[in-house]
Amino acid sequence: MRYRLLGSSGLRVSEFALGTMTFGEPRSWGIDERTARLIMDTFAEAGGTFLDTANIYSDGNAERILGDFLRSDRDRFVVGTKYTLQTRPGDLNSAGSHRKNMVRSVEASLRSLGTDYVDLLWVHTREAWTPVVEVMRALDDLVRSGKVLYIGVSDWPAWEVAEANTTAELRGWTPFVALQSRYNIPRRRPRAAA
Repeated sequence: MRYRLLGSSGLRVSEFALGTMTFGEPRSWGIDERTARLIMDTFAEAGGTFLDTANIYSDGNAERILGDFLRSDRDRFVVGTKYTLQTRPGDLNSAGSHRKNMVRSVEASLRSLGTDYVDLLWVHTREAWTPVVEVMRALDDLVRSGKVLYIGVSDWPAWEVAEANTTAELRGWTPFVALQSRYNIPRRRPRAAA
């Protein structure tokens, strides 16, 4: 396994990240907990250290399964989780990038993962109603609290990532260190966000 720096940080991660979207998935296309554990063990034995999850993956089961795996050696791994998408149907504030959902989501993820901090918190998607300045300030507060070490962004247009990082840097706040964009073998360029 080879290792790289995570974006503009000094954090070293395995070249490949293990995604957990299907771990504990109750639908037909997911995998059970036993199979998920086998995959995580194999990844770790190969030298993998970078684990990617989200609070909505498999209705929250992926974070719980990952948390069980991490209990034996949490500090060896770099754990990234995401928030933004709706977790409670009918609750409008259980979705979005705003401070209320961000803080609530991080607290719930920490409980599910059985850890005091996440290495990387991804803003899962961009929604139009929360000002970028609110997102960046709230993220900086989470980093300063020690519950989040680094922040990243997923599926944002490049101009908004630039706006967010410029806003953070001008105010002395934590900038995004990583960008997760959609990319696949048949279409070898990042997808433009809508």
